[in-house]
Amino acid sequence: MNTNILKSKASFIVFLFSAILLTSWNLPIKNKEKNSSVFISHFENILGTSFEMKIKTTSNKQALIAEKIALNEINRLSKILSAYDTQSEFSIWMRTQNIPVKASKELIEVLSLFDTWKQYTNGTINPAFEVVSQVWENAENTQISPSKNELQMAANKANQTHWKIDYKNGTITHLTNAPLKLNTFVKSYIIDRATKKVMANTDVEGVVMNIGGDIFVVGNQNETIEIANPKASAINDAALDVVKIQNKFIATSGNYKRGHLIKNEWYSHIINPTTGMPADNIISATVIANNAIDAGALATAFNIMTIEESTQLANQFPDVAYLIINKDGKRIESDNWKSVEITKQNNTDITIAKDGQWNPAYELTINLELAQFNGPYRRPFVAIWIENQDKTPVRNLLVWYNKPKWLRDLKAWYRANYVTFNVESQTINSISSATRPPGNYAIKWDGKNDKGEYVKEGTYIVNIEVVREHGTYQLITQDIKINNKANKIELAKNPEVASASLEIKKK
Repeated sequence: MNTNILKSKASFIVFLFSAILLTSWNLPIKNKEKNSSVFISHFENILGTSFEMKIKTTSNKQALIAEKIALNEINRLSKILSAYDTQSEFSIWMRTQNIPVKASKELIEVLSLFDTWKQYTNGTINPAFEVVSQVWENAENTQISPSKNELQMAANKANQTHWKIDYKNGTITHLTNAPLKLNTFVKSYIIDRATKKVMANTDVEGVVMNIGGDIFVVGNQNETIEIANPKASAINDAALDVVKIQNKFIATSGNYKRGHLIKNEWYSHIINPTTGMPADNIISATVIANNAIDAGALATAFNIMTIEESTQLANQFPDVAYLIINKDGKRIESDNWKSVEITKQNNTDITIAKDGQWNPAYELTINLELAQFNGPYRRPFVAIWIENQDKTPVRNLLVWYNKPKWLRDLKAWYRANYVTFNVESQTINSISSATRPPGNYAIKWDGKNDKGEYVKEGTYIVNIEVVREHGTYQLITQDIKINNKANKIELAKNPEVASASLEIKKK
């Protein structure tokens, strides 16, 4: 989900990947204006994905208050709208049939928004997409592709009227037995409400809230945001584009993170409920808007609709800017996209491999799955770096920690790298991407050292260090031979790492 642009060329060479991923609570990024700082918190398993919050304020105390308010509001709304919590208001209502049920204003509002967006998109936005999604999940489990008749029956069921809202009496009547899930723009809705709750109940100057790649920037704060490349797989891959926004919402939706594999053919998890077919023409859509729900709904709809339909729909929202990538990699931008764009990434490496040197056609991917726990939890401190056979550091790939004084907890990394690590020189950008599961990361090494030079062939040491507050300390070290041949090594799991592997392969 990512590269950063650092202030100086020297810092860029030495600290690039460390700075990109330096997103744990509560490293202050100094800002001279009004003597304020930006405090960052990072959690896993919030709404089933990762959570990052940047809070611009003058004190750590205010930042902690803002974090607590945000988490409480997210939890409150989840208990109303979640389809995964069997005791949520929505789940309890789903178990009723043909009787008016008194409902919260939030549930009425969200279902009303679904009615509106179903009309806007000619049925593309529909919580009953789950009917068709279950058909494709079954197809993946059995490895038997669904028939046209099966898909048509599911689409017909999905396109019924599933509820009736009585606004005067504040009730909702459930009319069908079709499975429903409140996805698409609901994450955007929750981010919007949680961010505004923080701004209304604290003295913070600004908030950037990022849940699973959907981001709201509110208040006295400009935020640089990298848009994940849908054709990339690692969190430190080059960004597709970079934008800067203030008091706006950005949402990215795409089929590159989740889907169904049936007989070696990949199908998107994004379903067109009007036809029953997975969306296959668009691989990513990013939308920037003043309104969070508009951005979230349009990003999903643009993955399903034709380019012509998306353009016509976007014209109804003058503040909206969008970037769509089709399956051939073609960019389709709104006329106003360049008003938010600050740079385009161009990281094509034309270096020709020399004898005895790393071949630029290859890369090493470090797959890391952190251990998961019940409920929200802070991400642990993690460091990943490469050493040569003399145990001399070659490349820093990733450093996650909170306050600089706790860097000593990453004992092995600290001994090897701290002397060249400069906290004050770092710029930390947010990343907008399709939603991914919590705790799963891929980190790539392109074969270059911290000076930007390709290393020689030979044996190198990959170090993965993980330490959790009130948890355990773990260090994984693994030799890997670099000889421009494909290679994969599975690493032993431990209490902090659920799984890890190293894989050298062609790009």
